[in-house]
This record gives sequence, structure tokens and C-alpha cells, in this order.
Amino acid sequence: MSNPFPQDFLWGVATAGHQVEGSNVNSDTWLLEHLPGTIFAEPSGDAVDHYHRYREDIALIAGLGFTSYRFSIEWARIEPEEGHFSLAELDHYRRVLEECVGQGLTPVVTFHHFTSPRWLLELGGWEGDRTPELFARYCNRVMGHLGDLIGVACTLNEPNLPWLLESFGIGGESPENRGNVPMWAAAARRLGVDASTIAPFQFCSTEAGFNVKLAAHKAATAAIKAHRPDLKVGWTLANSDIQALPGGEELADRVRRDVNERFLVASRDDDFVGIQTYGRTVYGPEGNAPAPEGVPTNQMGEEIYPQALEATIREAHRTAGVPVIVTENGVATEDDTQRVDYLKAAVDGVASCLADGINVWGYIAWTAFDNFEWIFGYRPKFGLIAVDRSTQERTPKDSARWLGNLAQEHAASQVTQPA
Repeated sequence: MSNPFPQDFLWGVATAGHQVEGSNVNSDTWLLEHLPGTIFAEPSGDAVDHYHRYREDIALIAGLGFTSYRFSIEWARIEPEEGHFSLAELDHYRRVLEECVGQGLTPVVTFHHFTSPRWLLELGGWEGDRTPELFARYCNRVMGHLGDLIGVACTLNEPNLPWLLESFGIGGESPENRGNVPMWAAAARRLGVDASTIAPFQFCSTEAGFNVKLAAHKAATAAIKAHRPDLKVGWTLANSDIQALPGGEELADRVRRDVNERFLVASRDDDFVGIQTYGRTVYGPEGNAPAPEGVPTNQMGEEIYPQALEATIREAHRTAGVPVIVTENGVATEDDTQRVDYLKAAVDGVASCLADGINVWGYIAWTAFDNFEWIFGYRPKFGLIAVDRSTQERTPKDSARWLGNLAQEHAASQVTQPA
């Protein structure tokens, strides 16, 4: 196959602020990590101290051959109390953006990656009536300070994830039952609110939550475009390749509609949709089916199935009809040979989509560094760069070199192609 990757194709790695920066103490997630009855395996703590080490980290990413860096800015840092915006934090993120641009990396900026200010949780979180307006106000302030340096804008990260987690039995409690869940009850006591109103972004799977997230995305898009109509804006979705065993078709169809299709339909007016796929989810008559016997599995016991990415790109193209950016794709493993094989298969799937005329703008791997993986803590290793958290020393893995070299090879082949 001739090189199907466009010359301006984005080859990158991704992080999220809370997972790498450390000490995000004003966020709702920091609160949840430290509550009695928390479902988080451990607190995030200093993470990998990317907040202070961003210059060396960005130089390392660029030096490996990547052409883009996707990262998030932290609402909880920028607006630690409602209506009080921190110029110091806005200036910090401006320096991060300037470093990316100076290193030749296109900054793909996520305005909200799961974490919100703690005060938003007191106002009803991602079921609160004011949340779309408050999120748009934050986006407006960010654009006024940083907008000239942003290469691609992602409003919300994985608004659909809670519905996928619910199918695994994680979260999904109705408002009236939240008081019976120790973490939600403890959060309500700490905040002085009723447990029924506790609705963090990552665990909110009600219809009210869907409506608030969609309204917030639309309002944020308008706020961003008001500053820069030329800036490409979309959201990023956690789309698994949903399949069924005999007897599981009805459940698989329902999950596919709730998790993938309705969010893709809502993306039709956007400039692009970010697709974030790690594998397939197979449903049988009893629900989520375990990995087939004998297949390779990741650190969470899930089947390693890189072919899923091609399927979800094609689904997004078919349903949303807008360009696609692969904004996350990776595997949790301590065997980096496994990771290289996974990346090869996934990139082959992207190439196949491009060869068939599907408009894919980039492939951004999850993740740059071994980091804090939410409720699972630090055990899962998704990083292309290892981090010794006792010293914070970074060590690129073979997978980082392989993917970075591939990015440079494709860029070089495009330059040398005849007109």
C-alpha cells in the first residue's frame, strides 16, 4: 500500500492534566480519591509532576519524532472558586502551549478531561442546570488568554464513558440511590449537599447528564468559535467496538445506541469527532462476556484487540459523517513488545480507513507517560515513556521510538513524493 497518510497528519501522544500534573487539589476527583469508601485504588498525589517538568517532557516528546501533543487544561486550577480566575494558572498553560509550538508540536487541547472544580460538584455537577453556562464561561476566558496558540480544540473528553462503565457494573446509580453508595454519601457529607445531587462527569450516566453534557459541548463550541472561527472544534468519545454473542444481540444493540451512536449523531455539526478506542466489548445473554480463553489480555484482564480501532473509525464515519481524529488508543501492559505489536495493528487499521477515503486527521496514542489511571491507580501501564515515580526519571520505551520513527518516516515520504 502506498503511504495513505496526509502530509499534515497528526502523529502524537496524549495526557490529561489530573493524571500527570499532580496536586490538583481543587478538583472534584482529588476530593473523591480521599473520601471514606472511595473506589479509587489510591490517590493521585504528585502524579508524574508534569506541571513542573513540562518543558523537559515536551522536548522529549518532540525529540522522539512526534508532531502533536494532546493535553488538557485544568478548570479546577484556572477557576478554583466560582467566578475567580487565576491569571497565574492561565499564564502557566500559555507557557506550556508556547513550549509545544517552539518544539514544533501541534497542541491538541482538551478543555475538560473528567475533572471539574470541586465547587461545581456542590452546584449539581454534570446534572446541574448552570453547568453548560459555567463551562462556556470558562472556555471563553481560556480562549481570551490562550486561544491564539491552540492547534485543535476538544471540548469534553469521553462524555459517553459513564454509559459504557455502567454496562460493566461501575457507577450508574440513580439519584435516589446515591446515598446508599459509601463514596457518594461521604462526598455529600463533605460538601454539605444531598447525595442525590452528586454527579461527577466520569460517573454521570442519567438522561439529565446526557442533556447537560450535550448543552455544555454546544455552548463551549460557540464560546471557542467566537474567538477563533477557524479553530477546529469537536469532542472525544470512548467508543468500544461493540459486538454480540448469540443471545446478546439486544443488549449489544442497546449499549451501541446509548454509548456510541447517539453521541456520534450529536457530532454531526462539529468540525471533527475524536475517537478513543482500546478494544472490543462483547455481550452475551448474561451481559458482558469475559475474554475468550487463551487470548492475550491486558493488565485489567481484557482482551487485547487492536482491530477495534478500525471498526470504530468506520462507525464514526458512517454515523457522524465528519472527519475523525484518533485522540486516544493504547494498551495497558508491562510487556512493551506487546504494545509495539498493538500499535502496529492499530495504525494499519487507520491506514486502511484512509485508503478507503475516510477522512482521518491524526493518530494520537494513549499515553505519553505511565501515569495515574483513575480508579485503577498507578498499576496499569499505558505509557510509551516509563516513569520512576521515586525519582520522576523518564525512560522512553521501544514503543515510543517505533511510533515516533513511523511519524518521521511518513512525514519524510510525503515531502519526497513527486508533485
